[in-house]
Amino acid sequence: MASGGGDNELEVSNKQVIFKDYVSGFPKESDMYLKTNGTIKLKVPEGSNGLLVKNLYLSCDPYMRNRMKKSTDSLVPGSPIVGFGVAKVVDSGNPKFKKGDLVWGRTGWEEYSLITDVQDLFKIEHTDVPLSYYTGILVGLPDQWAASLTSIFLFAFVFFLYPFCNKVDLLKNKLKFDEAFNYKEESDLDAALKRYFPEGIDIYFENVGGKMLDAVLLNMRTHGRIAVCGMISQYNLEEPEGVYNLTHMIYKRVHMKAFVAFDYYHLYPKFLDLVLPHIAEGNIVYLEDIADGLESGPAALVGLLSGLNVGKQVVLVAQE
Repeated sequence: MASGGGDNELEVSNKQVIFKDYVSGFPKESDMYLKTNGTIKLKVPEGSNGLLVKNLYLSCDPYMRNRMKKSTDSLVPGSPIVGFGVAKVVDSGNPKFKKGDLVWGRTGWEEYSLITDVQDLFKIEHTDVPLSYYTGILVGLPDQWAASLTSIFLFAFVFFLYPFCNKVDLLKNKLKFDEAFNYKEESDLDAALKRYFPEGIDIYFENVGGKMLDAVLLNMRTHGRIAVCGMISQYNLEEPEGVYNLTHMIYKRVHMKAFVAFDYYHLYPKFLDLVLPHIAEGNIVYLEDIADGLESGPAALVGLLSGLNVGKQVVLVAQE
């Protein structure tokens, strides 16, 4: 639906995925709903430094679960869900961007978004790869790209811990990990790690937390390193699980450091220089699970948190 407006402004319909209210326990599709009667003018307001964009791809990510809780960085009940995505500029009040530019960054779960804070918005310069890659492997959001890079650059025994047995074969046969196991099927995680790592673990990429982290601490080698980017086992718990083996960090002089991608945005050009050639040469195996249509967003996000996706979970909103 489109209608004319004053000052030659075009007003169009704008479907949105609305966050209903703060979530306790495991999220459900009913915690979100599709609003179909909204409209938006395809013009940046006079004097605004922002952008009006048409959203193309939306990223589903585990961190979004934490934003469904009431906190200083919560989603706003009654408003569109906000996350990372790929979009095309329809109108610009900012000298750094022009109409027709492709961008990635934080945007709304809706067909069109008015973005007023463009500080963390990036212009897409390399379009010889699928645009959907800018929701994942080319922006450092999912854990999968980090695991892929580990297998390339460390030339070491690479192991993956996963909570779903149907993906163990995928990890070993398609993604070429040396080994993998379903940690939810192991009654004794310490024994399982000792079975695969009799000499201990050098590097652990932490994205699970809880009992898994506790068992890993028992099995780290002296001067081992732990990079922490998430703890998905804890996101849906009312009371987080404790970690009891931290003293082993002292005994073994283990270095553990947390990080988030936006701390390193200043290195983004170097990151592209590093990763793009490996994609072009086929050195990185990257899988996507693309849900079609904005209305599929709630099911895609809940499915991600349930482990139903196979690859990076993306929602296709519109073709360019």
